[in-house]
Amino acid sequence: MKTIGGRASGTLLTAAIAAVTAGLALPASAYNLHSDDQSELNLDVEAIAGTFSSQENYFGKPGNGSDWQEAYIKAGLSGHRLYGEQGAAVFGAFNVLASGTFGDGDAGGNTTGNEREFDIEDAYVGWRSGNMLPGLGENGLEFSFGRQNISLGDGFLINGDSLNLGDFAGDLSDRGGAYWLAARKAFDKSLWVKVGGEGPWRSDIFWFESDNNGQSNVEMAGINVEHVMPQGTIGAMYLQGLDQNDVLGMGHDRDGMDTLSLRFQGNMGVEQLFLNAEYVMQENGSGADSDAWTAEAGWTFSDLPWSPTVNYRFTRYDEGYDPLFFGFSRGYGTWYQGEVAANYAGPFGSDADIHHIGIKVAPTETLALGALFFDFNNSSTFGASSDGQELDIYAEWVVNDHLIISPLVGIYSPDSDNQTQNSNDNNTYFQLLAIVPF
Repeated sequence: MKTIGGRASGTLLTAAIAAVTAGLALPASAYNLHSDDQSELNLDVEAIAGTFSSQENYFGKPGNGSDWQEAYIKAGLSGHRLYGEQGAAVFGAFNVLASGTFGDGDAGGNTTGNEREFDIEDAYVGWRSGNMLPGLGENGLEFSFGRQNISLGDGFLINGDSLNLGDFAGDLSDRGGAYWLAARKAFDKSLWVKVGGEGPWRSDIFWFESDNNGQSNVEMAGINVEHVMPQGTIGAMYLQGLDQNDVLGMGHDRDGMDTLSLRFQGNMGVEQLFLNAEYVMQENGSGADSDAWTAEAGWTFSDLPWSPTVNYRFTRYDEGYDPLFFGFSRGYGTWYQGEVAANYAGPFGSDADIHHIGIKVAPTETLALGALFFDFNNSSTFGASSDGQELDIYAEWVVNDHLIISPLVGIYSPDSDNQTQNSNDNNTYFQLLAIVPF
């Protein structure tokens, strides 16, 4: 599912936890099996476990609360081989993944606690140009195809195929559980062409096909163009839905969908400043129009103790807007807004106005502390009111080279007309992640 917080707070901490929540591969977890001037082969291992507790359940799930656990381990090989004197290379990866959910299943009823899955995750090969095409810069042309994770922009539209439902509808819905951890992220089939290297002008041309019933097994293609400047990156992306098979009845209307987004992220040349904005126009397969937009500003008080960062963001999702493959790209709160709301109670990236304030401090190089506040207004999820507020307090702690701990406590307060929680009581929620770099 899901750089954390706009500044570094320990390289391993930031990279590893951002990797978990952003749906990216963990860094610093590769064991080198072979390396010389022409080639490299690595053993990659990624293992994460979490325990979760919610005093309340959602969308009619029986009981007064849920306690559950999620875990996965991924292992495989990756590497590259250089050809010629100009640094062109063939690269690829292959790995398998085992995942599961245990206990009561999650508070939203997306998993039951009986999920167990072992399958291939990444399986792709590619080629990059090195210095063969000087007009495009170093590695100015790269393509890869196969089963792989694709993430573009800030993850507002595409950040991997990371919806991991459980067996609430039997084999039809079961993707192996580990719903919060988003264990499986790779698109089943894909072609990804990157042009322009690091810029200043660069582009992605891509096609992917999902085998995820929760995402209606959609097939999409698109182009992403970016202008990279010292002040920030301006981007535009166009997506078209080519086909879908909604066997689970999720109600998606993506065959023939057109989606256009415009975005900016940067600091306008001011080191302490962080700006992010994106606007999306969308027409679904039936011709219905909707849009979404977000605007965020943050400031790091680098001269103060613990270098506190403060961010404010407003997000508006239109009724009927389809968030597609959105996911966490910068840590907690992007783009799953609220640990309880975005995972269990709604809204799920559609039909809502969301105010968000985030604060983060770094007492040491291996410890970061943060607080996130969300206010959900004009919010409807599956036709039910989901207005409310949420406060999440969390830590990210590098215990040692082989253990990273991230606890989080959340309080979710539904408004009196909220219909997604089984009661109108405040919900106290807890999660604890253990990340084990090998």
